[in-house]
This record gives sequence, C-alpha cells and structure tokens, in this order.
Amino acid sequence: MKRPNILVFFSDQQRWDTVGCYGQRLPLTPHLDRLAAEGVRFEHAFTCQPVCGPARAALQTGRYPTEVACPTNHCRLPAGERTLAHGLAEQGYETAYIGKWHLASCGPMGGPDDFRTRAVPPDRRGGYQDFWLASDVLEFTSHAYDGHMFDREGRRREFPPGRYRVDVLTDWAIEYLINRRRDRPFFLFLSYIEPHHQNDHFRFEGPKGSEERFADYDVPGDLALTGGDWRLQYPGYLGCVHALDEALGRLRTTLERLGEWENTLVVYTSDHGCHFRTRNSEYKRSCHDASIRIPMVIHGPGFGGGRVVSRIVSLVDLPPTILQAGGAPVPATMRGQPIQSLLDGRAATWPEEAFIQISESQCGRAIRTPRWTYSVRAPGKTGMELGSDVYEEEYLYDLSSDPHQRRNRVMDPSLSEVRTDLARRLRRWMQKVGEPEAEIRPAGRSAVSSS
Repeated sequence: MKRPNILVFFSDQQRWDTVGCYGQRLPLTPHLDRLAAEGVRFEHAFTCQPVCGPARAALQTGRYPTEVACPTNHCRLPAGERTLAHGLAEQGYETAYIGKWHLASCGPMGGPDDFRTRAVPPDRRGGYQDFWLASDVLEFTSHAYDGHMFDREGRRREFPPGRYRVDVLTDWAIEYLINRRRDRPFFLFLSYIEPHHQNDHFRFEGPKGSEERFADYDVPGDLALTGGDWRLQYPGYLGCVHALDEALGRLRTTLERLGEWENTLVVYTSDHGCHFRTRNSEYKRSCHDASIRIPMVIHGPGFGGGRVVSRIVSLVDLPPTILQAGGAPVPATMRGQPIQSLLDGRAATWPEEAFIQISESQCGRAIRTPRWTYSVRAPGKTGMELGSDVYEEEYLYDLSSDPHQRRNRVMDPSLSEVRTDLARRLRRWMQKVGEPEAEIRPAGRSAVSSS
C-alpha cells in the first residue's frame, strides 16, 4: 500500500471561531471550510499547553511539556527526544521543516545557547534532516513585510521586498514541493507565525488593508463588553487568518497539479488560541476556551466524508495519529491515541476531558470536559516551574449555562461534589504524566469571583 505524503499546516495563536466551519460569519476561510467538508472536522479540539514552545514540544514528541523539560518558551527540546521526524524518517519519509521552530534556544538572550536570531544548528532541529528553512523564533527575525529565515546550511534567506510573510513561507513551501525528488513520500511541517501578534510592533499584522477589509466583524461572545485590546487588534488578526487560508488554497492547487493531492494527508491546526488580554496581561496562558480551543481539520487517506467529530481531542492525539498514518510504530511514551481508532470505533476507551498544563503566567493545571472547565493554580510558585505538590482551585465554569465563561463558580457551595469529582480526574491526569501526587485545596478568599 502506498504511504501518504503528510503535510502539517500549523498556525500560531489561532482561535477556533475564526473559521467558517466553526461558525465564523465572514468569508475568511473558504479553502479550510472546503477541506472540512471533504475531510474530518473536530468540533472540540484543545491544546495541551496554551504557550507556543511547550505546545510545539508536545506536538513533536507526543508527550506533555513537563515530561520533555519544555514547560515554558525558550526551552531546548532535549537532544535525545524522539520526534515525528525520527519516526517517519525510519519509514523512508523525506522530512522537511519550514517556518517557526521555537525549540532550540535556552539560557539568556545573546548567550551561547540562544538561537532566537541565529541559525538553528543541526543537532537542535528535532530530527528534520532532509530540508530545513526556518527560524527558531520567527517573530524575532521577521515582520509582516520583511525578514529572513535560515536554510539547512545555516545561510540567511531574505524575504523578497514587499512580500507578505505568509506568502513568503508559502512560496518557499511550494518551491520545495515542486523541486524535491519524488522517490520518497514527504513529511512537511509548515509552521506559520500568523495570526500571532508581532511582539516588537505590539499589533497583529495582517496584510495591508486588513483593518478596513475586516472591520465589519461579529464580536465573539467571550470578548463582548470586556477590556483587552481586541477592538484595536481584531481586524488585523482576521486578516492574518484569511491570508493563511489563501496559502492553504495555493498549496492544494500545487499538490493537485503535481498529482499528489489525493495521496496527501493534510493536518490543519494551531498551537493555542487568543483572548486579547481579557483574561490576563498577555494573549493566552489561561484555562479559558479563548486560549485552549483550537481549529483542527484532517483531510486525506483515511480522513474523508465530511465527518464532524464531537468527542474531545487534544493536540497530543496528533503525533500518534500522524505516525500511524505514515506506517510508523507509535511509542508507548506518547500520551495521546491515534484518532483513526476514534473514527473507526476501535478505541476501547477515549478520554472524556482534555488535560492542560499552564505556565509562564502561573504554575497551573486544568481539565476541559464537555460541560466543565476546571483550573487550579500553585500558590507561591512561579510560572517557570515544572509542577507543585499543592494547588488551589482557581476557576470553575459550567459551559452548559455559561459558554463564554463569564461566571466563575469555583466558590459555589452547590457545586462542591462537582469540584470533588473534577479534582479527582485532574489529579489522575497529573499522575499519569509523571507529576508528583498533589493536594488540591478549595478556593480561598483570594480566588477570582468573576472573569
């Protein structure tokens, strides 16, 4: 049986509700909507860590960020960790990476282990050996209309003048697809930075004209009547999303022209969402759906029929899914399950919740069930630690009556039994991924009583 090509189309900081097939009214994503109509869409998909680097560590290894010593940004993926690239290369795949990596640097800015603005050396590329065109932290080496990345030999490759960043990465991905030898199937991990904000410009940089083009938007329910900076930023953010969708369309056209489309598995997802500073001082790093709920669409061999899956799936389910699609063995160390088993009914069990580790803003843990969001925080701990033996309840939302998570009921006495059950389930997850057995204390007077 011919093995499929595999293309992971990875956006950064993209809310699920920016996509038409998830309810977005504006015509932002016609190509992704078509992909969902022909493939499989996952209605309730969640990240396992709402921070860029840790989410990427989990997606490459299939293990939770604390298990691979990448609990925060700017942590190097340990050299001995096996990744998707290792597993698929052993099955004869050509492995290629284009875009943002965010798993090479550690230590202080400018130090010997800092590659945020330097070429990532081969031993820090997670096993992607055949083709490499990337920056460790793309927002540090580029802006919307200027910048550079580094090729396999560590040479700078400049963006063409006046070319939008999404288009440049897509140009180079298409160039790779056209010029590669076709004696092996390819595994291309295409990692965009959009719609992530441009750090040093303090804004979301959509293509020119985005603010005017996408000014007539519906305010998401979790943002309405809140503070934050969404009123200023949301049109540019939507412009980024639309540019990504056009990139997806161009890639599809290229693969069709090359005769590779029908035998290519396309996985579209993101590392986390964005709450526009309405939940904390940053854009993610919280237990709320705006931070943790992500788009996820898979199309290709084994993933067709326009199906919609309502069961909860996690970012950690994608690594075993991708390996199984490529005929590679799934290591027992991976924490997720191949989604194929959920589709064909072979899964003996499937989790009823997504487990989330939260860092940088706090040392936090959470679970998201079909009805509840439950989150705890380690008192006295910084957001840079691997875990804690004591946590305190922080948030409890009943999504059946409060889908936008406006009413924190963590101190509601009528829900004490619910909290007890959720705490038990959360502790079970923490132990499963190797964390110490922890005490979860009831929320104290310092608990937040509203959003």
